Amino acid sequence: MKRLKLMKHLRRYGCYLKREGAKHSLWANPDNGIIETVPRHSELPDKLVKKICKRLGIPDITKGVS
Repeated sequence: MKRLKLMKHLRRYGCYLKREGAKHSLWANPDNGIIETVPRHSELPDKLVKKICKRLGIPDITKGVS
C-alpha cells in the first residue's frame, strides 16, 4: 500500500502527525492517546498497515484490498 494513502486514512479518522523521527513518522490518535510509528517508505506491506490501524484503534484500510 502507498504511504500517502495510509496517511489520508489516518487523517480521516482523526489521527495527526505528532513528529518526524530519523526514519519514521510518529502518528497519534487523540481519542485514545496511542502513538504509533509509520516508516517513511513509499510502499508499505499490508500486514504492517493493518497493525498500525489496529494499534491506533481505527478501521482497517486493507479490508477489501486484493
